[in-house]
Amino acid sequence: MDRLIIFDTTLRDGEQSPGAAMTREEKLRIAKQLERLRVDVIEAGFAASSNGDFEAVQAIAASVRDSTVCSLARANERDIGKAADALKNARSKRIHTFIATSALHMEKKLRMSPDQVFEQARQAVRLARRFTDDVEFSAEDASRSEPDFLCRVIEAAITEGATTINIPDTVGYAVPEQYGQLLRTLRERVPNSDRAIWSVHCHNDLGMAVANSLAGVLNGVRQIECTINGLGERAGNTSLEEVVMALRTRRDRLRSGRQDRHQADRSQLQARVQHHGLPGPAEQSGGRRQRIRTRLGHTPGWRAESAPDLRDHARGGCGLDHEPDRAGKAVRPQCVPAARAGARRSDRKRSGARSRFCEVQGPG
Repeated sequence: MDRLIIFDTTLRDGEQSPGAAMTREEKLRIAKQLERLRVDVIEAGFAASSNGDFEAVQAIAASVRDSTVCSLARANERDIGKAADALKNARSKRIHTFIATSALHMEKKLRMSPDQVFEQARQAVRLARRFTDDVEFSAEDASRSEPDFLCRVIEAAITEGATTINIPDTVGYAVPEQYGQLLRTLRERVPNSDRAIWSVHCHNDLGMAVANSLAGVLNGVRQIECTINGLGERAGNTSLEEVVMALRTRRDRLRSGRQDRHQADRSQLQARVQHHGLPGPAEQSGGRRQRIRTRLGHTPGWRAESAPDLRDHARGGCGLDHEPDRAGKAVRPQCVPAARAGARRSDRKRSGARSRFCEVQGPG
């Protein structure tokens, strides 16, 4: 029960960040790095959203062997079938299906009644189980959903075979005390709650994504969904490196099996591929007892120390030391416009379907 599952959704939800579009090759490189870091679950994309995303999920599923590869799917037959096809060659695979459960989303977004949503959720999990024993169900906008209805839907999802239940704070509305209480209430009230792993997926609109995720850990959650550098739509997602450092530093309160080595190496790779600088100030990705200042035009050069993997947090820090680049010079301000221009090149095609954002937006 002390082991915490790290679910990385950089390649799916992280791609919603402005300018964070990735090609299939770039996604594959990052997935291989995440595998080397021993991330438990890699959400490789949204297979049904576009041909590009399908191919990216397919390529990652065929290449990654030490992590579970996951594809997101709306609660319908087409999406789940596409996810299953893309994951066909994965050694370990998961289908992550979702549907909105808040009154506002059911009425305005889905135009469905609660009974229709309940039935569709139940049928979706049942269908996904035909393709894999590892099925995650997300109740989109769960933090604003009516608890009685949420309990009803979750109980049915577990009965149909969902092995992970995710409670997203989709719009970044929750605060830690309220969110932790919701999770505790759901786990106490759902009769078969002990048959599933409980998960959190938080957004940072109010600056509390990490705090809300850790509140979940304190209330029985055993999976945190996060992204490299907190990338994600709007204000971003839970930051993987901040979560890992919190778990490492406060092992007296936040017990888990996760570790923190190679955080810097992954963060550097992501920044290079996506033409992003590290968000700052970032103690967790920064040098020991120093901040990496990452305002535009002031991103110092740095390197990653060699270290075993993410799980080796028995010693040492995140593995970053301040250091000039190989030419002995700091990164110059004039490099920033060039990076931006590169990100806008017409040949850098998005693997997903930005134009269909409203249709394919995920649980968080």
